[in-house]
Amino acid sequence: MKFGVVVFPGSNCDADTLYAFREVMGQPAVSLWHKDHDLAGVDCVVLPGGFSYGDYLRSGAIARFSPLMRDVREFADKGGLVLGICNGFQVLLELGLLPGAMLRNKHLKFLCRPVTLRVENDRTRFTRRARKERLLSIPIAHFDGNYYAPPETLREIEDRGQVAFRYVDADGRATPEANVNGSLNNIAGLVNARGNVLGMMPHPERAAERLLGSEDGRVIFESMISTL
Repeated sequence: MKFGVVVFPGSNCDADTLYAFREVMGQPAVSLWHKDHDLAGVDCVVLPGGFSYGDYLRSGAIARFSPLMRDVREFADKGGLVLGICNGFQVLLELGLLPGAMLRNKHLKFLCRPVTLRVENDRTRFTRRARKERLLSIPIAHFDGNYYAPPETLREIEDRGQVAFRYVDADGRATPEANVNGSLNNIAGLVNARGNVLGMMPHPERAAERLLGSEDGRVIFESMISTL
């Protein structure tokens, strides 16, 4: 599977993401400059973490207008695989490819720490290699990760099984204490209704090698690769 990692001004996880796909997963991966109109024939577009455009206005708000985003939207509308990590998730929300919005973390602090996730839906193209309710240790690094959606939208997301991951404690319970940023329903990641777009706040590329403290992020990449 060929991956394309979009680079915006302010992206700071693009190199890590490319390394994870190329060196760890052994897959071809290329950088995609945000001002271009060329997806380079990739099978999956990845919007990496960072602070696109310095998070001016709000996270992802300016990046959504980058020229390449029109191509990404068309790619997604045709069923192409799209993964948004952290700031990439925020961009997907701004683009309208995923429902809802991101607010400031509940205690108004930047959070950079490992968290425990529970796999909620193991039938997506991003989780098919992980059993349902499997616990994953993957780090977060964000200030605007408090997921919000109106009550009607939240009900639809839950009813359709669009929640991919929730923040939980070490025993797999979705407690308020485990919900480090205050996201509604402890949501850490969700897919669109079609199932080809995933946004998640935790960084799987930072949990792809034992040296980093966890290899749990690999199951997401393995799931994606297995769909080709």
